[in-house]
Amino acid sequence: MRVDLFDFDLPDDNIALRPASPRDSARLLVVQPEPSAALEDHHVRDLPGMLRAGDALVFNDTRVIPAQMEGQRVREGGAELPVSATLHMRAGPERWKAFARPGKRIKVGDRILFGHGGDACLLGTLNATVESKGEGGEITLLFDLSGPALDEAIMAVGHIPLPPYIADKRPEDERDQIDYQTIYARERGAVAAPTAGLHFTPELFDALDAAGLERHFVTLHVGAGTFLPVKADDTDEHKMHAEIGHVSAETAERLNAVRARGGRIVSVGTTSLRLLESAAADDGRIEPWSGQTDIFITPGYRFKAVDVLMTNFHLPKSTLFMLVSAFSGFETMKNAYDYAIRSGYRFYSYGDSSLLFRKMT
Repeated sequence: MRVDLFDFDLPDDNIALRPASPRDSARLLVVQPEPSAALEDHHVRDLPGMLRAGDALVFNDTRVIPAQMEGQRVREGGAELPVSATLHMRAGPERWKAFARPGKRIKVGDRILFGHGGDACLLGTLNATVESKGEGGEITLLFDLSGPALDEAIMAVGHIPLPPYIADKRPEDERDQIDYQTIYARERGAVAAPTAGLHFTPELFDALDAAGLERHFVTLHVGAGTFLPVKADDTDEHKMHAEIGHVSAETAERLNAVRARGGRIVSVGTTSLRLLESAAADDGRIEPWSGQTDIFITPGYRFKAVDVLMTNFHLPKSTLFMLVSAFSGFETMKNAYDYAIRSGYRFYSYGDSSLLFRKMT
């Protein structure tokens, strides 16, 4: 499909720079399935009443790490150069793939010294060598440290990489250390938060439990590729960056039991959905799964595992707007986004949410 079909105008006033407080007070646009495609205004705290007892919500328990790092390129016989690197996928105990700026001026073999604030390892520095270089500013960094020692150094040197549409308008601050993390974040490794989950509170969890709704957890480490624009003119020409995920055998078994007794799988966020669809067999059965996924979902995709999707509002021409258009219908989502913009819904990571029901095929 042509990428420009997924474009729309979004006023700056609709872009949220801070989350709602409390988290579950954010607005929730409920989008009914076709043919009605009716739109209903609610709040996230109303979610238990929007679902049925016996349904199962699936959350992504990844934890955002401080993957944005500033450093200096050091090259024999060359001048130092300020470098910004965003880690996006671990490639080994001492290796990370990263997006670097300015990418064109970095070469294989360059040394990069990160962190000079005096509070990191090795007297305030974390050093790496550029091992390989890909397209679009992507590099592979071979660090001088490995395993847990490297993890600790990254925690000391890096900072949370806020999405560009927030970072361009204000700097990261202490509030973001809490706001940009779900209350159930556990497995370290994400560069970006699974933002649909940012709306949940302990009180909302209690209400879900009281309504007879199950809660299950999977892990997909969200990469920086989620921020990258689609530069191709056609969706067939776009390449997704892989992300690492895991669905345990126990979780797969419990989710299959939910569907066997007539319950629905409710994915909290597009990250959970992409992982579940990667783990699902053609008959819809969810298998234990671990590895990399670069699944790219566009209109025409046949969903196998997920029945309901809770997700925030996404960027124009983004892979995520393509995904929700595949899930609920292209025209349905174009109309829903037009309504949301006119009604003052807040977009993106810190914005409001939507509850989408899968288009019937």
